[in-house]
Amino acid sequence: MPAAEADVSPALVRRLLAAQHRDLAQLPVEPLANGWDNVMFRVGGTLVARLPRRQAAARILLHEQRWLPVLAPGLPLPVPAPVRAGQPGLGYPWPWSIAPFLPGRAAARTPPADARAAAVTLGRFLAALHVPAAPDAPISPVRGIPLADRSENLARNLDLLGGRADRPAVMRRWQAALAAPRWDGPGVWVHGDLHPANILVHRGRISGVIDFGDLTAGDPAGDLSVAWLLLPAGCRGALRDAYAEAGGGGADDASWARARGWALALSVVFLAHSADNPLLAGIGRRGLAAVLAYGAG
Repeated sequence: MPAAEADVSPALVRRLLAAQHRDLAQLPVEPLANGWDNVMFRVGGTLVARLPRRQAAARILLHEQRWLPVLAPGLPLPVPAPVRAGQPGLGYPWPWSIAPFLPGRAAARTPPADARAAAVTLGRFLAALHVPAAPDAPISPVRGIPLADRSENLARNLDLLGGRADRPAVMRRWQAALAAPRWDGPGVWVHGDLHPANILVHRGRISGVIDFGDLTAGDPAGDLSVAWLLLPAGCRGALRDAYAEAGGGGADDASWARARGWALALSVVFLAHSADNPLLAGIGRRGLAAVLAYGAG
């Protein structure tokens, strides 16, 4: 994982709360999750503090603060729209957020009990999200972009993997995905990082979607890659059908082919950079196997 550029601890969070949100200062603070970009702490029973652990994440956290409160009312699943904003202070250099706590465990740890029902839920969620983005929506240099723009990154990560990946097979699937027509619709809202560690499951059902740091406007195919990263082969069509029935614009064959390409690219990233994160490494192994099993088309 990328190295942390700031020391974020429960003690720091308690001091920041006491200085900036005094009404929350007496609530217990407990570590919740430590990701590539952010560290999360449970604050009392209903809130989560989300603090960037590196500067690149600090810039995109502001996108969540600006846009998630706007998007959340139109989405059929709960998302962690920030309810308060924190400022740099006490030696901590970046803005941070307080959001509602969403119950559940990552789907990568606790898969949904009914994969077909989960596929329908995700299809409807993505159709609601994938609407034309605002003119001033954030633009990511790495998500929502044309698939071909990920080619150099894929090659670098395959170099890192060496013999741990069947490079000829990966490249055959990659070229097949690149052959699909590019997205020619308007830039739509894209989650940008929709994989099983960012999908919550509670009582067997998908209960929320988290981590919108890569929120951007662009091609929806990257989000549709979740069909290969999470679902068994027999349920991917249920996601596609539910997405189309709910008005999603990326249900055509070309978008579906690009989605397989995104699943391939993201799986290789996870495998190449998660030696110290078994959860993401597992997502990478399963996603890569799913795409390679699909066939050259």
